[in-house]
Amino acid sequence: MRASKRPLGVVMAWVRRQPPKVKAFLAVVTGMAALVFIRFIVHDHDNLFVAAEAVHALGIAVLIYKLTKERTCAGLSLKTQDLTALFLAVRLYCSFVMEYDIHTVLDTATLVATLFVIYMIRFKLRSTYMVDKDNFALYYVVIPCAVLALVVHPSTSHNIANRFSWAFCVYLEAVSVLPQLRLMQNTKIVEPFTAHYVFALGVARFLSCAHWVLQVLDTRGRLLTALGYGLWPSMVLLSEIVQTFILADFCYYYVKSLVGGQLVLRLPSGVV
Repeated sequence: MRASKRPLGVVMAWVRRQPPKVKAFLAVVTGMAALVFIRFIVHDHDNLFVAAEAVHALGIAVLIYKLTKERTCAGLSLKTQDLTALFLAVRLYCSFVMEYDIHTVLDTATLVATLFVIYMIRFKLRSTYMVDKDNFALYYVVIPCAVLALVVHPSTSHNIANRFSWAFCVYLEAVSVLPQLRLMQNTKIVEPFTAHYVFALGVARFLSCAHWVLQVLDTRGRLLTALGYGLWPSMVLLSEIVQTFILADFCYYYVKSLVGGQLVLRLPSGVV
């Protein structure tokens, strides 16, 4: 096992020594290489979006295991779970009134699981909740997302309230993990189950971003026109990219920790 990990460990050590600009360049190149790889092995790129939702649900399943078996919610951000429930509820409403499909079923299951996590943190395991560390002000993300949704939303034939709701949940999803990242930055140490959950979010965000980018390439840009006109199509893609890069740094240290055989993830200052 050690011999198989050694080459990857050498690569990770080399990357760690590089300046921030080189790391950013390497991250972009790696992402582009992954997109090319996915494009050739996944024939129906719609499956990527389903996979993203499935990975998100798997991450929440990891949280439920942690809460029910270890009886602690230490290291988890209740505010991120609140934001997740909010954007899922809004997206579920949009799905019912605009396009009922497999995503509706997946979002329903994920929302139910998220509400269970919120219930456990708020009532059953309240004594282990790090309320002093979970200090991200939600209005910093909810209000800007709502204002942005009023300004930039789909130009489809749907009701204006539905179009606003659709845009709001897209923007809110992009930044919903910020309270969890703030909490981890405050504690500096991330226990395994929380790390698995956040890494699952990172993978889900990347798959979702890959879905949109590859769909645009496959349709030669026609998908952007199908989404509407104006700034909205560009904002959808930008939101997906923002979600991916918000978690990219954490995912790097997660993989580095696994390569080093560490069960507990320790984050240096300024990572998230």
